[in-house]
Amino acid sequence: MAHLIAIAASQAGPAHSFMTGEALRAAAERLGHHIALSVRSSLGAQGGWTDDELLRADAVIIAADMAVDRTGLPAARLHETTPGAVLADAADVVRAALARAGAGGSSEGAVAAHGGAAPAAAAVPAVAAADAAHPLRIVAITSCPTGVAHTFMAAEALEQGAQALGHTIKVETQGSVGAQNALTADEIAQADLVVIAADTQVDRARFAGKRLYATGTKAAIHDAAAVFAQAAAQAAVWGGAPTAGAAAAPGAAPAGAAARSTERTGPYKHLMTGVSFMLPFVVAGGLLIALAFALGGIYVYDDAHQGTLGWTLFQIGAKAGFTLMLPALAGYIAFSIADRPGIAPGMIGGLLAGTVGAGFLGAIAAGFIAGYAVHWMNRAIRLPRTLDGLKPVLLLPLLGTLVVGVLMMMVIGKPMAGVMAALTEWLKGLQTGSAVLLGVILGAMMAFDMGGPVNKAAYVFSTTLIASGVANPMAATMAAGMVPPLGIALACWVFRSRFSAEEREASKAVAVLGLAFITEGAIPFVARDPLRVIPACMAGAAVAGGLSMMWNIGLQAPHGGVFVLAIPNAVNHVVLYALAIAAGTGVTALALGVLKRRVAVA
Repeated sequence: MAHLIAIAASQAGPAHSFMTGEALRAAAERLGHHIALSVRSSLGAQGGWTDDELLRADAVIIAADMAVDRTGLPAARLHETTPGAVLADAADVVRAALARAGAGGSSEGAVAAHGGAAPAAAAVPAVAAADAAHPLRIVAITSCPTGVAHTFMAAEALEQGAQALGHTIKVETQGSVGAQNALTADEIAQADLVVIAADTQVDRARFAGKRLYATGTKAAIHDAAAVFAQAAAQAAVWGGAPTAGAAAAPGAAPAGAAARSTERTGPYKHLMTGVSFMLPFVVAGGLLIALAFALGGIYVYDDAHQGTLGWTLFQIGAKAGFTLMLPALAGYIAFSIADRPGIAPGMIGGLLAGTVGAGFLGAIAAGFIAGYAVHWMNRAIRLPRTLDGLKPVLLLPLLGTLVVGVLMMMVIGKPMAGVMAALTEWLKGLQTGSAVLLGVILGAMMAFDMGGPVNKAAYVFSTTLIASGVANPMAATMAAGMVPPLGIALACWVFRSRFSAEEREASKAVAVLGLAFITEGAIPFVARDPLRVIPACMAGAAVAGGLSMMWNIGLQAPHGGVFVLAIPNAVNHVVLYALAIAAGTGVTALALGVLKRRVAVA
């Protein structure tokens, strides 16, 4: 039997770190070896080893794709790999580590547990080590599609990470209420580094000449220290020559190299940018329609109510808010792809999609067509320097609008309208069994990744259908999205022995987030124990979504949580809707009570 020490650390987040560690533990025990494991993540270091275990270790495995502290570890017995390799074949990693240790010797180069000099951390970029001695002045921006939880969680993580590393930082949050804690021109000019942690497109014109690094909000939330290390090593000058005081770090890309190379790009991010700008129109329009129903009844839009406050609110919400929803979606998808020249073609294409009845499917298509067409033309069209200024204000908007307009009106508009009409009729005509299945699927999607791509896909699908008169999926989606935080909060109260004192205290705030339909409130609990918490949340959310569809519940407002229930006619069956949410909450709480292990009660 061999004695192993292992460190598991994944920049993908705590869940991946824990899964990597568990895979190593299971493989080592299956092969008959003893293993002492430390899991490193944004939640801190969990597990570890004694001095005796370190001295007896035959091999040390570091399964990490981020910087980890190697202090006191024997360099000659180190075997480095990645979390992906472990999850692919953990047993092979264990065998390779033992073979390497046997070939390299177990004593040569070993470092004593006390007083020994730590080996150089080869995987830590030299620039990161330099930054420890020379703190950086950092400015940052965080933004997520809904502009609620992830935006502010990423900002808080970056601030705490910078403070721990001795850096100074100011973070601007571009949330649903606009930019807060806005960066000034002087602060940007004095900054050594710009970090953008966003899942949507962020305007970078003001950062020209600064070293810039872009990543997603989840990377910042899960391990801000790793983000700063990567930023210091990989940041590239944005848009031109560096400004005074912004000297390039060793190993940085040369001036003019686009920082987009470090950024998550692709259709999903472009779609989420469009969604983030569309949501305020959906929320405002939906809530105004709900208020109109409250004041004038379910038929407030009839001519008999013309001139009343309820009728007026309905016109504002349905005829203005929802009409602008599709242009905003398409326009900012195009903006994400082609920057400002893409906005006009995208918005016009989105408006045409609504005119021909192509709905949100047509708007999405228009946004991508406009964006990629303008992006291609911007590269293909070459003008003399004196005329180059005409491209963004004249040629690109004109030609882009021409392309997307002709295609929408003459080629793809009618087929998209047919698909949208068929989808709407199918949803309206769902029988009970099919409706329940749809609700179960939407519910499970909402709880799968707590604000991630799968969650957002279910939410966008449901919100865009409200404008087509299909409100049942929205009810199922919101009920399911409330269940994970509410179920966790209930479990902390009912099954106290399964949660630490810290978790029970945190559950109070989580309950409030759940009532407000902020699913992301469950993330800290998911990160600590994903293999048990995620299935429990998905089970409860699926029950809530299925019951909501089975009871034919419709919701006119796309957000608001339980606070929307107070608006008359916003939900057609208030009591049944509350029962669906309560049932899902109870299922999640019960599942957590069964799945989670007991912990010492503080």
